[in-house]
Amino acid sequence: MRGKSSESARRISVARILRNVRPFAELDDNEINSIAAVLKEQSFKKDSLVIQEGEIGSSAYIVAAGRFSLEIMGRHTKTFEPGDFFGEIALIDARPRMGTVRALENSLLYSIEGKDIDDEKKISSRTAMKIYRGFSRLVTSYMREGRNLYKNIDVLLIQDGGCAPGYNPVTGFICEYLEKAGREVFICAEGFKSLLSDRPQDYRRLIYHRELYRKLEHIPGVVFAPPLRESRGADFRTERFPEFRLNSKIKKASKTILNRQVKIVVGIGGNGTFAGTNALSKMVPSTVQVFFIPVTIDSDLFGTDCIGEYTGVEIGSEKIRCYMADSRTHKRIYIIEMMGAHGGYHTLHSCLGAGAHLAVLPSSRYDLKSISQLLSERENAVVVVAEGYKRKERQKKKYPGNAATFFRDELIRAGLKTDKRVVCEPFSRDIRGAAPNNLDIMLAQRMARKLTELIHHGVSRQMPAVQADREYSIPFDEIRTDNSVESGLAALANRLT
Repeated sequence: MRGKSSESARRISVARILRNVRPFAELDDNEINSIAAVLKEQSFKKDSLVIQEGEIGSSAYIVAAGRFSLEIMGRHTKTFEPGDFFGEIALIDARPRMGTVRALENSLLYSIEGKDIDDEKKISSRTAMKIYRGFSRLVTSYMREGRNLYKNIDVLLIQDGGCAPGYNPVTGFICEYLEKAGREVFICAEGFKSLLSDRPQDYRRLIYHRELYRKLEHIPGVVFAPPLRESRGADFRTERFPEFRLNSKIKKASKTILNRQVKIVVGIGGNGTFAGTNALSKMVPSTVQVFFIPVTIDSDLFGTDCIGEYTGVEIGSEKIRCYMADSRTHKRIYIIEMMGAHGGYHTLHSCLGAGAHLAVLPSSRYDLKSISQLLSERENAVVVVAEGYKRKERQKKKYPGNAATFFRDELIRAGLKTDKRVVCEPFSRDIRGAAPNNLDIMLAQRMARKLTELIHHGVSRQMPAVQADREYSIPFDEIRTDNSVESGLAALANRLT
């Protein structure tokens, strides 16, 4: 008797909660009771996970007691309290969870499975139809709000090109500074490609302030920006998109900017992304302000420090140090290919930082016989070769290897004779995904601050620039993308003699 009484009290309590959950609000008492009967009560201890970001789910949850934290990209974005409903999208669409939900204290949830709603033995088809209609209205309202949200875009960020440490941090800082200045920040989901396909799902709305995010988080594509400030990788870019060189593609993108009533465009990336941003700036109306932020490991934009270069050199130097230790131990000669398509900044500075024996840069022309002789006389050595070394010559000859093997073959033809093992290592791409170090995070913040200042002054076609304690800007027409390295430093990187 006591058991029946307890179960009856539980159902009354659950029914009271369900009446305030939007998809169940139109159900009658009997229908509410049928839902209450299939809900599963689940207890969670403090810090235990309910759902995890990225996993595929099939359950939705109602908070009965306690509190739960929603975390996106490792950062707390919202607290769920008694009566709150979450995970509802999983009941109608098997898609990855958008965030992680963790118990903040010992708590209690009621869970509901999609398969239980579909089981006519548990819930009548009429009731199930009303529930799904409620879910459909909910999701449709999300979609409708999403279409309206992306109809008029204030500030649009565009990322493209090869990944580098700092893409996400500068994006987060731009959102922070511009939102504080009263602007609304959006970003293309896949760089220049998004401007051409131009659907609501091609854009994301970045939000820095937590309270504003809570109001808009249910809309597809709304992203909480603070976690980006220390995040690896580039979440909103596409791999290099060479088709954007075509005039027809640029023209179509400019029409998108006009139709979406974009007021400010900010390109973020390396020299290729700058070329696309610059071309686009010449086709959009003069009322649209256009800017560019340099993010590139190889520092291939002249006149400024580039976000990503500090982390790149730090990680690159450490890799070279590992080869140097192995070279000494096993008495080997390592020839390592590293990033550096044009100037060779990354190769040179990584070589200098690690104390390697020679940096071979794209513009380098060496006495190969002399180098071959010096290497032949050594017990060990580490030579660092930029990926752009004699690239045109290699392409003309249809050389199948990389820059490191090409330089090795040149040395052999020049007379390299050694009984030591010569090992060639290809370019290591994991540097692109390194966690941005403090110097690059600070540089990202300074670039974002300077960008905000430039926007406020009403200028356009400018690139924020930072060197030491100086913050300034460079007009697009004065930007050089063939950043060379200092000859003195290049000479310093030859320790064979």
